[in-house]
Amino acid sequence: MDVLGRYEPLVDDAAALRAACERPLPSVVRVNTVKATAERVRRAYDDAGVGYEPVDWHEGLLRLDGENPGNSWPYVHGWVYGQEEVSAVPAEVLGPEPGERVLDAAAAPGSKTTQLAALMDDTGLLVANDNNLGRLSALRSNAERCGVTNTVVTKGDARNFSLKPFDREPFDRVLVDAPCSCEGTIRKNPDALDEWTLSHVEGIAGVQKGILKRAVEVTREGGTVVYSTCTFAPEENEAVLDYVLGERDCRLVEFDLPLESSPGVTEWEGESFDRSVERARRIYPHQNDTGGFFCAKLEVGA
Repeated sequence: MDVLGRYEPLVDDAAALRAACERPLPSVVRVNTVKATAERVRRAYDDAGVGYEPVDWHEGLLRLDGENPGNSWPYVHGWVYGQEEVSAVPAEVLGPEPGERVLDAAAAPGSKTTQLAALMDDTGLLVANDNNLGRLSALRSNAERCGVTNTVVTKGDARNFSLKPFDREPFDRVLVDAPCSCEGTIRKNPDALDEWTLSHVEGIAGVQKGILKRAVEVTREGGTVVYSTCTFAPEENEAVLDYVLGERDCRLVEFDLPLESSPGVTEWEGESFDRSVERARRIYPHQNDTGGFFCAKLEVGA
């Protein structure tokens, strides 16, 4: 099946989308402010002769000139984290404050966990949960390399996440960067669509609904939940939001995004969704020369 062709009706320039998906993804690192400043990292790269270009919408992101992010001593020392540019969006949208209680519901291998910790000044409580032991090992390694100390790592199904080990107190903010069909990662993983099936999309959407519903349940009234995926499929994006809006007391809110993006879609293949899903943002590869991404912000108990 022509997977990209499935989504051409959703974009303004189908040819530009296809062309972008055929280009290699730029190599990007995020400065880890738990250990270093952007100025210090830039000076280290200058001294090592590593070429880079600052990303205009985020001072802590640097596009490297064809370099492997792991082939440098700033990476080894935890000064930077190799992270796709658009992957930095959901943690910024969640906007955790120092001292808060935050849950990263599907955390491994740790790019967003370490970013959240930095935004929290490595204070408060950050719970990093995942159900894959191998990926959790990578998360622990990355957190240690980045000097993160405010994080508790848990292994479990996010659909049944328990507050019991955390004094039964709800979280201020929860990030659900959900497992998905990964259609938007085609630029760094050209084989991502080779085994694509609609049945997988529909199956993983059921998991996503369960995770997001539980995320709302464990968030305090007035708290924030951010839902994100790296897929184009409305079944995994707007349909998931529509389901949770009907099941739990929450609402979608608008947010500023310093990247070119498109609104969420309210209709797809005969299905209609709550009009408020337009407040979500779709980021297509051709808009900012990035991967594909979807992000939505919910307020609980509003």
